[in-house]
Parts: sequence; C-alpha cells; structure tokens
Amino acid sequence: MTVLLFCSRESQELVCRGSMASPLLARKGRHQQRYDNQLRLVAGCIPYKLNTDGDNQSCDLLDRVEVLMVTSPGRLDLVFPKGGWENDETAGEAACREALEEAGVRGTLNDTALGVWEFRSKSTQKACSLEGTCKGYMFALEVTEELDCYPEKDSRDRKWVPVGEAYKLCRYDWMRKALDSFKDLLRGRRIPTVPELSEPPSLCIVKPSAADRAIALC
Repeated sequence: MTVLLFCSRESQELVCRGSMASPLLARKGRHQQRYDNQLRLVAGCIPYKLNTDGDNQSCDLLDRVEVLMVTSPGRLDLVFPKGGWENDETAGEAACREALEEAGVRGTLNDTALGVWEFRSKSTQKACSLEGTCKGYMFALEVTEELDCYPEKDSRDRKWVPVGEAYKLCRYDWMRKALDSFKDLLRGRRIPTVPELSEPPSLCIVKPSAADRAIALC
C-alpha cells in the first residue's frame, strides 16, 4: 500500500514572481525535535520517478527508475532529503516535509519504512560521544510534482540519477543499505517492519503508485 501524505495548499504553496520568490519557510530550531535517549530522530526519503523514455521499455522496473539526490549546504557530495522528525508529525509526514524543503518535490509516499539507521551528523563525524548521533527512518517517495521554487533552492542543487549511479555517489554505507531496501520494495520483496513506526499516518489517502502499476504490467 502507498499513501499520499499532504498538507493544506495554503501552507505548502510556493509563489514565484520573476526572480523573486515567496517560499514556504523551512522549519528552524529544535524545540519540537524528537529524541530517543541521546539520539536525534531523523526522517527522510528516496524520491524517485519512472523514466518514460520510449527507448527504455525494459520490464525490469529498476532499469527505468531514477532517484533524486541533493547536495548538502556548502558541500558537493550528494545525499537524500532528510531532517529532524518533530513531535507534531509522523515520520512519514516529516519525510515529505523534508523532501519539499530540501528538494522541492511532492509525491506519493510508500508507508513501508525502508529501515532505520544510526549515523553521525556531518559536524560530529570525529566525536567519541553519542552527541550528534542520529537515528534515521527512510521511506520511498514517488515524485508527482517537481517545483521550481522551494525553501532551500539557493543552498542546494538536485540531480536525478539512475539507481546504479546513485550507489556510486553515496558517501555513507547506510545510504547504500537504504537503496538496497528501496530496490527490494520496488520488486515486491518483504522488508522487515520497523516496530516503532506502527502509528498510522494522518491526513492520508490511499492511492496506487505508478510503480505498483508497472509491476502489475510486467
């Protein structure tokens, strides 16, 4: 099952006027940040789309899938959109918000988590304590809308890449493991349940994804 998580158009709409933009502001601060002991809880997603190029009609779904990666502010390495999971949203809603803020995309979120991984924030890579360690939940987001104006447009670049190329661009092992789960999900293989994410997502409608339809046709 996939679910489309959404917020009101009034709160999410981006308005562009020439070179000026009036964007939805990215959330700042950590006053609503969730923690598990000393671990900062993070949610993110692997945004993807099916390549509809007429020259690529492979029945292997993954041959037709591209994923969206973004640069970190001030760095050239590519990552998947992710950020703090706050206490007024589900993990899925946080993942959708981060995809909008960092990559300027909306879409259909699969409610099966790809998994949970622990990793350090880039500013605490060499620290010995738990401080700066994140516990991240990742999802798959089929992109249905790509915006020209979004909150972090000026500080990030975005790039669509084939799944195989994404493996080479991943800086961290946990990102490659998330891609492994992503591939299993699209191929209909079972992914271990993440028990702490049993809460139902709010504000959702059930909708078949293009990937579901493509699998059915093959």
